[in-house]
Amino acid sequence: QVQFVESGGGLVQPGGSLRLSCAASGCTFSSYAMGWYRQAPGKQRELVAAISIGGSRSYVDSVKGRFTISRDNAKNTVYLQMNSLKPEDTAVYYCRATQLTTYWGQGTQVTVSS
Repeated sequence: QVQFVESGGGLVQPGGSLRLSCAASGCTFSSYAMGWYRQAPGKQRELVAAISIGGSRSYVDSVKGRFTISRDNAKNTVYLQMNSLKPEDTAVYYCRATQLTTYWGQGTQVTVSS
């Protein structure tokens, strides 16, 4: 059974950092393009960052210079390092895996508040 499980969310003060992880099982992780999405209350889900099979990265403008996506194919894991967090980064963060089929994780809550 193919699964993607996020972890690493939590409550952090503005200006703080968090690292999200998304661990894959039951699949050949290296053959999937990966993305991190987020959904805030009352808003549509948006793509935050993506990394291709070859390692090419892209970011939404609002997180450029603050967030970094990376992947470790040996550990079947994709990461999202989030620095200089702002209250507007508060959302449920999801990882998405795409090959012939798309898979979503269950999400992890990130709350940025003082």
